[in-house]
Amino acid sequence: MGSHSHEVTDAILETLKRASSGLKDADVRFALAGGCAAYARGAAPSLHDVDFVLPQEDVPTALEALRGLGFETAKPPEDWLVKAYDEGRLVDLIFSICDHPVTPALLERAEPMKASAMILPVLEATDLVISWLLPLSEHSCDYSSLLPQVRALREQVDWERVAAVVQASPYAFTFLTLLERLKVIPHLPEPADDPSWP
Repeated sequence: MGSHSHEVTDAILETLKRASSGLKDADVRFALAGGCAAYARGAAPSLHDVDFVLPQEDVPTALEALRGLGFETAKPPEDWLVKAYDEGRLVDLIFSICDHPVTPALLERAEPMKASAMILPVLEATDLVISWLLPLSEHSCDYSSLLPQVRALREQVDWERVAAVVQASPYAFTFLTLLERLKVIPHLPEPADDPSWP
């Protein structure tokens, strides 16, 4: 890992600190997701942006809070997130994961953890893995970047729950088969009926 990647990581963690402080001060309900959440849970840093999940009704307050800190905000064409930029560093505010709106229940399961010298809510490991697997598709199916992250978190994840939630997605379910064959996770029983998520 060269010094450049350390600089990138430090800058992203600084953005994480600024953004999460702003959201906390504005009483926005949120949890850390994505690579920063994996990092907070012990995975190697793979930090290109900061991802937060939040309920859709908190989005206007969140954008206002970040604009107040000098972030530039943008409404992309996608209808599941908004974006904010801290000197070019990206913060994604995600309010829906593959047509599953972010719910208070998802945020209640988040666990307070240390990230960038702050304690903030981090998505529960099972929810985090589900949030990575559900979006897998024909056009976006990069198992190689997921493998190291999932390997690092495997002890923290309820794999039977993951299997039940993602079973309708051939891309996500095949990744679970790959994890079994690689002996990253134990053999999973036939999944139960799809539980509601999140």
